[in-house]
Amino acid sequence: MNQDSNFNQLFVPPSQRDRYQGTLNAPVILVEYGNYQCPQLREMHQLIQAIQQDFNSRLTEKNSICVVFRHFIEHSIYPQAQKAAEAAEAAGAQGQFWQMHKMLLTHQEALGNGYLVEYANDLGLDICQFLQDIFKQVHVDRINEDIASGQQSGVVTAPALFINGIRYRGRWNMEQLMAAIIAASNELL
Repeated sequence: MNQDSNFNQLFVPPSQRDRYQGTLNAPVILVEYGNYQCPQLREMHQLIQAIQQDFNSRLTEKNSICVVFRHFIEHSIYPQAQKAAEAAEAAGAQGQFWQMHKMLLTHQEALGNGYLVEYANDLGLDICQFLQDIFKQVHVDRINEDIASGQQSGVVTAPALFINGIRYRGRWNMEQLMAAIIAASNELL
């Protein structure tokens, strides 16, 4: 198998180390690569949330979709993305990853250090622990592992999405993304 054929497949499968919503044995697993400064990530996240709600409301079996988020930071384009990722992981260490994830996507234009502390405070996090995690760069290795896994899968820019391990290259709209997810879930039946 040559290197190019790997670029449509997810190289590192989802696992317990990932940040995910749902169950890892769900029939459909979406893996998003993105960073909090990328405007397209907010659009993709809103689309996926709507699809999750729609999918779960139509099916009797809840947790039919698992959504995994992995960091993919392009430092030269998005200078504040690294600190935002560290803030999300510091919040995650206190059990509030997805709440911070949503907060950062909602306030993409305000990702300076002062804002990050304000968001942590709004979520009721232990601010001393939060700041210590960021200052000591406790979560940098995890973020770098996400970036490396994306690069191994051929991701060069964010956002990128994999549906059941296969790179989604369609348009970012409800109809096409939903069709791709339904097709992936039907392949399993």
